[in-house]
Amino acid sequence: MQLDFLTLLATTAISLFLISASLPLIMGRNISAAARYMQASLLLQALAWATIIGSTYVAGTLADRILSSLSIGCGCWAQWMNYRALAGWLGPRPFPRTLLALVVATPLGYFLSFGSYPIRVGYANAMLAVITLLVAWATLRPLRPAESGWRRLILVSMLTMAGLTLARGIVGTFTDQYPSFRTPHPVNVAFAMGACVTVVLNTIAMLVAWRDEAEYKLRELALTDPLTDLPNRRGYELRAVAMLALAHRHQQPLTAIMLDLDHFKQVNDTHGHEMGDRALRLFSQALTDTCRSGDLVARLGGEEFCALLMHDTAHAGALFDRRLRQRLYQASAAELGFVLDYSGGMATLQPGESDLAALMARADGALYAAKIAGRGQLMAAP
Repeated sequence: MQLDFLTLLATTAISLFLISASLPLIMGRNISAAARYMQASLLLQALAWATIIGSTYVAGTLADRILSSLSIGCGCWAQWMNYRALAGWLGPRPFPRTLLALVVATPLGYFLSFGSYPIRVGYANAMLAVITLLVAWATLRPLRPAESGWRRLILVSMLTMAGLTLARGIVGTFTDQYPSFRTPHPVNVAFAMGACVTVVLNTIAMLVAWRDEAEYKLRELALTDPLTDLPNRRGYELRAVAMLALAHRHQQPLTAIMLDLDHFKQVNDTHGHEMGDRALRLFSQALTDTCRSGDLVARLGGEEFCALLMHDTAHAGALFDRRLRQRLYQASAAELGFVLDYSGGMATLQPGESDLAALMARADGALYAAKIAGRGQLMAAP
């Protein structure tokens, strides 16, 4: 059997439907929104190829116009799903409104210009090429940790597909060899083969992206306290070391404050462990709200917390403590029905002090002094 354009398209459509059906079984139900966008993209691509194949059997009719426009629409929305998946994995991507406007305008313009084959072919393919280029651009400059391998693979496949799409539009618009879907034109064959290859490459790349996302979440879980969503001791130490190095490099002040909820055992004994968990979450929220961007807060264990304040001196640390106590007093009285209080120990980074453990030990010693002195206060290390 001759391997013509329609055969290649049918092969691509069948492959996409099979992949779309198998991915939910492989990936399971508990996946991120980005992974679901990826699954939706593959299904929309399968529908795009299936409807364009169907349109060839009703050429010249209203059904042809509807099916062809539907195919263009599915192809555009598939790229929008790819874009949303990349935004989920890499952080906000550039030009979302522009891309969405193109996704809506492309099938609409194709439907309205259907009476002229050169116009509709040139318009649709040019718009699809621009949409594909914007998705390719979205693989660059990630705002979240992401491996470069799968991003490069998507970038190359998208650029290749954009080039082939644009070539088909140029041939259809400016030559008398219109590459209809039944025309054995070299551009058609190259386009179909390119579609098959890019489908495989994109699927592999996005599966790798999904794996990287899962690994990143596992790493984050290992560094995060599940009750408060704050960094745990290990997560705190990893980030605090970097902050300490930055403070030394730029000779900036750095203040560590150890915090311990007062009489927390009585909260559990009197009000129950569920209320104790609420108290811990409320304190962590008050702590987060009091900090500025660039500061670090963590739950080190039990009712013990820590704040590492960048660019802050002992005086600024005392102001931080005052704001935190006021916020905690109001929030705990309103939400828990009783007032939470804490003891604090503060230490500022000394010249030549490069050891995080030494800084934290001095803050911990000041915390112990605050407890001995009657709790409910902040003490500064000598």
